[in-house]
Amino acid sequence: MKQYNKLGIILGIGIVTVIIQFVLRQQLLAQSIITLTGIVFALMMLKEMIKALHSGDYGVDLLAITAIIATLAVGEYWAAMIILIMLIGGDSLEEYAAKKAGSELKSLVDNSPQIAHRIVKQQQDDVKVAAVLIDDHLVVKPGEVIPVDGHVIQGQGNVDESSLTGESRPVSKRVDDKLLSGAINGDTVLVMQVDKLAKDSQYQQLVKLVKIAGNSPSHFVRLADRYAVPFTLVTYLIAGVAWFLAKDPVRFAEVLVVASPCPLILAAPVAMVSGMSRSSRNGIVVKTGDVIEKLATAQTAIFDKTGTITKGYLTVAQIKSLSELTPTELLSLAVSLEQNSNHILARSLVKYGQENHVELQSFTDVSEIVGQGLVAKQNEKLIKVGKLSFVTSANPKLDIQQTAVYLSVDHKLCGYVTFTDEIRPEAELTMRQLKQYGVKHLMMLTGDQITTAQSVAQKVGISDVQANLLPQDKITAIKSLTEAMRPAIMVGDGVNDAPSLAMADVGIAMGAHGSSAASESADVVILKDDLRRVAKAVEISQNTMKVAKQAVLIGIFICVLLMLIATTGILPALVGAMMQEIIDTVSILWALRAREGQRHRAL
Repeated sequence: MKQYNKLGIILGIGIVTVIIQFVLRQQLLAQSIITLTGIVFALMMLKEMIKALHSGDYGVDLLAITAIIATLAVGEYWAAMIILIMLIGGDSLEEYAAKKAGSELKSLVDNSPQIAHRIVKQQQDDVKVAAVLIDDHLVVKPGEVIPVDGHVIQGQGNVDESSLTGESRPVSKRVDDKLLSGAINGDTVLVMQVDKLAKDSQYQQLVKLVKIAGNSPSHFVRLADRYAVPFTLVTYLIAGVAWFLAKDPVRFAEVLVVASPCPLILAAPVAMVSGMSRSSRNGIVVKTGDVIEKLATAQTAIFDKTGTITKGYLTVAQIKSLSELTPTELLSLAVSLEQNSNHILARSLVKYGQENHVELQSFTDVSEIVGQGLVAKQNEKLIKVGKLSFVTSANPKLDIQQTAVYLSVDHKLCGYVTFTDEIRPEAELTMRQLKQYGVKHLMMLTGDQITTAQSVAQKVGISDVQANLLPQDKITAIKSLTEAMRPAIMVGDGVNDAPSLAMADVGIAMGAHGSSAASESADVVILKDDLRRVAKAVEISQNTMKVAKQAVLIGIFICVLLMLIATTGILPALVGAMMQEIIDTVSILWALRAREGQRHRAL
């Protein structure tokens, strides 16, 4: 039964009993109804408490049950009714607060695209998004949600990706630019080609993660229960001493009615959901509440290199001529020939040529040898570009550590172009921020060669580097971490990172361009291609934990203060029961502060 329904029943019974006692003057009947109601709800709470104990949670429900029974036993039946209203009202307030705090997460699901405008024989045909196939052409009208992942084939304009990435500024899109499902088109019509089915698209993956985040209970509720045992013992001690000194069991009940367990029951989960909501607004999906706790206390951060610390795509580093050809002429030949290939190095080289306005040349008899390179003729000369062993049969002594494309004319090596995976400009700042937030140990685990890995690590501020690793080696490295180095965060983006992300205490996937396998195995998904979001996730988690603990301790402090006042007998049970609402309201409102955080530090 939902808390709203329980509250409605209790309020209904309360109104009826007020009429019975104060209008019809039937005090005994009113007392009997309230006593029966109190016993029924106390038994329901006892059943839920036993169920929680079986699952390993030991909470403060015992205090609430004892307070209800004690007030009924000494004839303070109206105080018992107030306690019931306050407890169930507090639970209802929790439902509202959690719903309010999770509104940004829910909006992602509510905004899920349903219809797509498919072009069939020059005609638009509205179909369900699930029926869209790869390579279909779709029209996205102004203001519409992009239904599936794809790329622009006609038109240009701005797209709002804020619900996916947290980036408030519209993103300009032109032909060949990628479109993410769930983003909102601007004021122009775009024609797109479908690259992924709806079930595999970015938005549906995000919806899946959001549902997991919303349905998973927070481990911090159990952390809050660590306060429950001492708080319960202190409460019974104060109440027992008050009974002993006053020689009156009513004093025992008066102390118990102000010992509100709501700060422990409500404040922690409300703060957790608030922190998860704030993370979502910053382009960070946190799947479960216990991840917040681990992030807040992380001691080690482990990074993959390619696509995580680096951008994951190659750029031209050096153009070296070994013949009479100038570097410009060498680049012109290489770019002109490589534009006939779809290889990753070819695309990088062609892009570099376009950016630098390289003059293109023509060839005849162009052919590509898969995995080797391209060969063509130009004025009866044989031009080859690709691997060193492909372009020449000679064995020149070249000490090149970077990835390279070689070019030969009539089998004579004329030069080469080297490539580098550019380091993310925010990588160094991210490492500094993590250290500021208390992450003491930074590591890099990569399958790349040690020289390249150490060079990248040194530039961003990582001292512990392990290279030439297979996925299994990364898992072994994570397993070998000592207890003092945990909790450990692992950040990656590729399919080969998925096992490591699952093995770490907290797996963080760079989901903007990473694989779905990495996103599904991770505990946190960064939706914007920005490494600073890792440090932001830690900052939000620390702030959330701080607010959660403050909310719990503030509530406990008020409770203890009221209990001490109640021992003097100046606080009647009925008034004390009503004071619970003040404690509940203060604790929950304080916990909701985790939803806003420090706005001026948002990325």
